[in-house]
Amino acid sequence: MLIKTTAMVTLLLTSGSLFAAPSISLPTTATFEQLAQQQAHNTPLQIIDCRDSNFYNGWPEPQQQQGGHIVGAVNIDASWLKTLDTSALQTLLHEKHLKSTLPTYLYCATDKAQQLTTALQAQGYHSITTIDQSLNHYHGKLSALPNFQQLVPASWLYALINNKHPRYAPKHGYKVVEVEWGPPAKYLLDHIPGSLYVNTNTIESEPWWNKVSNTALAKVIANLGIRYDTTVILYARNNMSAARFANFLMYAGVKDVRLLNGGWTAWSNANYPTENLPNYNKKPVAFGKPIPSNPQYIIDTAQVKSLLKMPADQQSVVSIRTWPEYIGETSGYDYIKPKGRIEGAKWGHAGSDSYHMQDFLNPDQTMKSGNEIAAQWAKWNIKPHQDVTFFCGTGWRASEAFFFAHVLGWKNISVYDGGWYQWSANKNNPIADGTITPANVH
Repeated sequence: MLIKTTAMVTLLLTSGSLFAAPSISLPTTATFEQLAQQQAHNTPLQIIDCRDSNFYNGWPEPQQQQGGHIVGAVNIDASWLKTLDTSALQTLLHEKHLKSTLPTYLYCATDKAQQLTTALQAQGYHSITTIDQSLNHYHGKLSALPNFQQLVPASWLYALINNKHPRYAPKHGYKVVEVEWGPPAKYLLDHIPGSLYVNTNTIESEPWWNKVSNTALAKVIANLGIRYDTTVILYARNNMSAARFANFLMYAGVKDVRLLNGGWTAWSNANYPTENLPNYNKKPVAFGKPIPSNPQYIIDTAQVKSLLKMPADQQSVVSIRTWPEYIGETSGYDYIKPKGRIEGAKWGHAGSDSYHMQDFLNPDQTMKSGNEIAAQWAKWNIKPHQDVTFFCGTGWRASEAFFFAHVLGWKNISVYDGGWYQWSANKNNPIADGTITPANVH
């Protein structure tokens, strides 16, 4: 694996020592051992894991026993480059806090490393070194998301439905479910083979679009053939709706709820086969335990008020809404008139509007690095040891943030089902607006 660089100064590794070489163009590769030597010398450097984000999260690559990434590495999948223009790439590098002046180490397949090296050189990165080994040769500890198995790659799902028995396969049967709003128009054109369909109108109820009654939810779950020990893999064209149902299933008591990382986009990008004939579960089943078995995953207005009485370092009521929504410039919805935020709510980021979650997603719609999500929350004093509830307008964006927090291993998490819609409808509920900094949230 030879990657050409145009380094002004090339670092040569000889018995663990550093020597300055003349300004010449040389192929630059290294081993994980040599990288470790650099780190042991506290040499300033940056590491990019240019593999698929699922491997970065913790899924082992084929023929590898352990998944995850080198501690401190940032994830830029070289495959993203084909969808990024120059401006978008610059923004991505800035968000990753990468600097063109620092020695940069890459590890991924040869072709991907070459693609990213070329792109970085075009952005002024001069000292780029490729690790010429697979992670099987790395002897340090890898970092992985605590619950990475709940966020599944499209390749894993493809193997599962083709009876290939992938690692972390379900133990008691499984269901694949597409979740969308309204009749199954797109589902009937194309869907993942074997997948069932859930219309969100059957799991949400007016006027606030909250969860339906437990009896109605139990009926939906039974008709899908889901027991408490059934593994459920959910996806959507926009995974917010899938995450909404995930929250409901976890509330009900399903032990193993998983989300297809990247949703329908990931399946399509992989060019996996699809079908257009609808699937139905032919025989309803008994759930096998009381519903809800985990009522703590969904809370109401009274519980939010109780949370807000706690010190800010012990709780977080998190607004998963755009910044204009948070500061009261817009409600975010044509059917919600009041503007502002729940008084005392912290800003948890979201995206460009009420239908997007760019602050949490990679360019291919997979989940952004867990470290980056945790960091943007930490700035607003939203931390894993706290009692954390997420809300948005009516629950979809909040549910996706909730599920990502679950993948991160956060324990005391919930969704405020009523969200801004229900809170703002009662004039007695305290609201706030205007620009605020994290330090001023109390």
